[in-house]
Amino acid sequence: MKLLIINGSPRQKGRTGIATRFMARKYQMDLLDLSTSDIPLYNGEESQGQLASVKKLREQVKEADGVILASPEYHSGMSGALKNAIDFLGSDQFAHKPVALLVVAGGGKGGINALNNMRTVGRGVYANVIPRQLVLDPHCFNYEEDGLNEDSAVMVDNLVSELKMYVQAFSQMEIKK
Repeated sequence: MKLLIINGSPRQKGRTGIATRFMARKYQMDLLDLSTSDIPLYNGEESQGQLASVKKLREQVKEADGVILASPEYHSGMSGALKNAIDFLGSDQFAHKPVALLVVAGGGKGGINALNNMRTVGRGVYANVIPRQLVLDPHCFNYEEDGLNEDSAVMVDNLVSELKMYVQAFSQMEIKK
């Protein structure tokens, strides 16, 4: 089973990066880190589809059996970096693909609006966004070890387990495109 996690944060030292690196290590997932990516600002021109960074993005998502989209919450929505990356994608990469959502919030507002924003965009690219979703607040992190605290790691385990369940279920079905 090939899982891909996308770090949708433009910050190289942010908490979303900590969470996605932790998950990539723990579950042997591929990590696409938008903070180090050279994906350009989407403008809808076909020529952008020929860029190496865009081809790699499309290939990684298409080849994955399941995807985790991870984003910091910015003004009650996903990061512009993640939305921009998703704008280069569509049903060719996402149709019927199980997708899990994770938001890293600053506390106070809870991240639910960013999750709803991501779920709406997921529907727009025909992804099968799974019911379980997760918000991690600042207290969830083990900053010294570049990871998560024990309780938060259990919540991540539950998210990944549910994603894997959907991947397995979909692999048993014949989906016509």
